[in-house]
Amino acid sequence: MSIQSINVRNQFRGKIKEIIEGVVVSEVDVETPHGIITSVITTRSIHDLGLKAGVEVLALVKATEVSIAKV
Repeated sequence: MSIQSINVRNQFRGKIKEIIEGVVVSEVDVETPHGIITSVITTRSIHDLGLKAGVEVLALVKATEVSIAKV
């Protein structure tokens, strides 16, 4: 499946603001026009994709459930 065939509502274009690298997994903060999206991916993927601060990326969101709690 190509990126173009994914529902546009699930795509957020932005730039990597920060990467908090761990041994196995890392947090990637992507700054979009709608706010910050944080993704947790493997550190190996960070290196394989050549991700670093300032790189333009497309955050693809796949969610089967969103929970909401009253505060």
